[in-house]
Amino acid sequence: MIQEVLIPLISLIALEIILGIDNLIFISILSDKLPAEKRSKLRFMGISLALIIRLLLLTAIAWILKLDNTLFTIFKTDISGKSLILIIGGLFLIYKSTKEIHHKTQLAQTDRVNTNTKTHSFKKLLTEIVLLDIVFSIDSVITAIGMVTELWIMYTAVIVSLIVMLFAAKSLNNFIGKNPSFQILALCFLMMIGVALLGEGLHFEIPKGYIFFSMAFAFLVDIIQMKIVKKGKSEPL
Repeated sequence: MIQEVLIPLISLIALEIILGIDNLIFISILSDKLPAEKRSKLRFMGISLALIIRLLLLTAIAWILKLDNTLFTIFKTDISGKSLILIIGGLFLIYKSTKEIHHKTQLAQTDRVNTNTKTHSFKKLLTEIVLLDIVFSIDSVITAIGMVTELWIMYTAVIVSLIVMLFAAKSLNNFIGKNPSFQILALCFLMMIGVALLGEGLHFEIPKGYIFFSMAFAFLVDIIQMKIVKKGKSEPL
């Protein structure tokens, strides 16, 4: 009896944490635009709002299930409410990640970065986080509904996964901030997630396992390269 509860609970928690990585990376990158004293607040509010949104969506399961109903058809492709949200969210994520990559590859670095950090609005960044929270939350909740039937298991998995994200947010933010190459890697990861969301909205699903594997491999290569560079600098000429 206990195994029948623990196995789906642990499996769903693990899956929710994996699905929440892209949400956490997006929050970490946006919080880096603010002065140091405001970053923790933005991360906390962003993750807390993600939790609230997911809990509210779980209480409206009937509405969530209706999102799969076809609203209209374009070029023989059925478009539902879920499809529209995924398409809009995917396009927004592609736009934001592309814009950030372009910004970080500009030649004029220090002055421009400092100016942008001061002029970015807390409310604007929080609004962008909420928009993506909604997209990621719907994907997360639909995944939970598809895996288990007990509502309390869904609630527990969502709460535990968001608590893990909350504790991991600062460490991830510090790591990304100290390693510019990983910032670009994270943005490329978000761009791939945006493409995957867009494809899913158009009923052309890209298995997320492929995306996570390719990014994990790129992450490993980047770590090896970083260690080789540090070793080369420490060795005497």
